[in-house]
Amino acid sequence: MPAAPPSAPRTPPWDVHRPPRAEGRNVLVTGGNAGIGYFVAEQLAATGATVVLGSRDRARAEAAIAAIGARVPGARVRHLPLDLADLASLGTCVDALGLDRLDAVVHNAGVALDHPPRRESADGHELMFATNHLGHFALTHHLAPLLAATPGSRIVTTGSFAAKSERLDLDDLQSTRDYRPKRAYARSKLAQMLFALELDRRLRAAGRTTLSVLVHPGGALDSLTPSRPPVHVRTTGERLRHLPLGLVVQGKDAAAWPAVRAVLDPAVRGGQLWSPRAFGLRGTPRTEPLWTHLADPATAARLWAASRELTGLDPVPDARHAR
Repeated sequence: MPAAPPSAPRTPPWDVHRPPRAEGRNVLVTGGNAGIGYFVAEQLAATGATVVLGSRDRARAEAAIAAIGARVPGARVRHLPLDLADLASLGTCVDALGLDRLDAVVHNAGVALDHPPRRESADGHELMFATNHLGHFALTHHLAPLLAATPGSRIVTTGSFAAKSERLDLDDLQSTRDYRPKRAYARSKLAQMLFALELDRRLRAAGRTTLSVLVHPGGALDSLTPSRPPVHVRTTGERLRHLPLGLVVQGKDAAAWPAVRAVLDPAVRGGQLWSPRAFGLRGTPRTEPLWTHLADPATAARLWAASRELTGLDPVPDARHAR
């Protein structure tokens, strides 16, 4: 009786506390100096990857680099000055990376305004839409040659649970009518998420090996987040007061897990949505079916066309994307 063929090696189960080693890989994390982005950077640095923190604020970036270095001896982390709301500066910023390959970019940075009045970027775009969506759209364009030079590179976009109940107004993407900060923020994040999915469709149509992956962090509270002085300091009182909320939501360290997995796990595929396991709010990362309004290529294509017109750029200019 002929011998059975050898079985394929089994991929070990994903361990959020022990992701695979990533020496030799370069990852850019926008907004990596604070919040969830900080923990994405810290966890990636612990794998041996070289991590670049894209941030407007040099002092805060340097504080984050020091905090990571205190926890990850020998961490390879540096700062890239990056202002996503200033579209004209992004090409120069990418040139300053000084890299010949980029294994992943995590589109994490974002701005959330709590109160009116409506604010605009220097380019005249509503500030949350400009930073959260248009800035990452334009940055992807400028990073495209580096990503294309790196087989299997990944673009990981951080969405938000806030976008689940919103819909885009394609005739008023920048909230010029009836501006409401929370709604404008949620719509800017929805635009980011639709962009990530349309980006993967266009990358596939163009025959690129770069993957576009969508993640959302679930519910994340500072009070459940471990201290990383001076980036974040949590008191014992805060932790104890909010401990019951840990049954529903989590800290920003755990909220970073979907993005880290999307960067490193070889089983991840383009066009997927990764989120916390328990109701999309807390727990280890897993794939989640696309929300109904995310699985709408017509809306995503119209958003892409509008974004291209507003920025004068196209992240996948050679795509022949049939509808």
